[in-house]
Amino acid sequence: MKRILLSVFGVLAVALALLTPAFAQTKGKVYYLVPTLLDEFQTGSVSALEMFLKQVGYEMQTLNADNKTDVQQSQMNDVIALKPAAIILAAVDFNALKPSIEAAMAAGIPVVEFDRQITSTPSSFTSVAGTVEIGYVAAEVVEGLLTKKNGAVKGKVLQVLGDPGDPYTLDIQKGFEEKMAAYPDVKIISLPALGWAADAAGTIVNDQLLANPDIDLIFNHAAHLSVAAAASLEAAGKKPGDVLMLSSNGAPVGLDLIRKGWMQAEVEQPLYAQAAAVAMFMDKIVNKEEIKAGSYDVLGLPSTVTIEAWGPNIKIPGAAITAENIDNPAFWGNLKPPTDTVKSVE
Repeated sequence: MKRILLSVFGVLAVALALLTPAFAQTKGKVYYLVPTLLDEFQTGSVSALEMFLKQVGYEMQTLNADNKTDVQQSQMNDVIALKPAAIILAAVDFNALKPSIEAAMAAGIPVVEFDRQITSTPSSFTSVAGTVEIGYVAAEVVEGLLTKKNGAVKGKVLQVLGDPGDPYTLDIQKGFEEKMAAYPDVKIISLPALGWAADAAGTIVNDQLLANPDIDLIFNHAAHLSVAAAASLEAAGKKPGDVLMLSSNGAPVGLDLIRKGWMQAEVEQPLYAQAAAVAMFMDKIVNKEEIKAGSYDVLGLPSTVTIEAWGPNIKIPGAAITAENIDNPAFWGNLKPPTDTVKSVE
């Protein structure tokens, strides 16, 4: 009888385990290769991806490359040997990681490009913000700010890029300059903050204030760069609003700068939705099922999947954050993760 009871209890224990959330994560392990954890978007992406992937049944482990291409290449080699369910990659250098992506795909391991689009070789799925469109929105904001300050769309703009090896910043630059080309009275000075380093951005702003004391506006391609830019402005004796400023990722520090008056706008990169989209399609990615082009709702944002030469690509829209709408909890910079759970696309 004792043996029978033990057997029954054993069966019940297994049944209960099957019902627990921890045991539900049986679809496999996904590795996320994050380029750096130096800014809030990257740390936020880790939390968001982990949360949404857990909701659809996947375990996630993160490897940080500390913005070093060779480290990330080595990490890719190591992870390929582990044969995970999938690899999520935010590349430090989109050209240098191409062979690693091809090696993983050749080994039958799906590769998802997150945030940093790579078009030179096929991947299983790409989830990005509309980065060129972020540039368009930034240009519209700048048009309005310069008109309000100077009576017309004219003046001098310092554009502080991120790392030139990152397609995120290159696409934003492309969209921004494409729209601003319609205004010949605007002079744009573009300089890169190598490695997305905040101190590099601070040095750029400091140097340019000396070389071009008549700068009307600074456009930084990330909020953490704006923190250093604001410090340089303050050190130069400027007060909030003396030099207009905006950035383009929607981080908490950016929202803080808007509240303090140092910045007039942030063009948000929709972090939560980008991560949710990866989770929504992960079953199809892992099972190598067809992902169909079309419109999809991602956390309430109308998003579009297209089938490109490099594979299925979802583009998710961003929005301008100003003092008028800054407290909207939908903006990830307010650090209020969505309560809605995601479901796998069928």
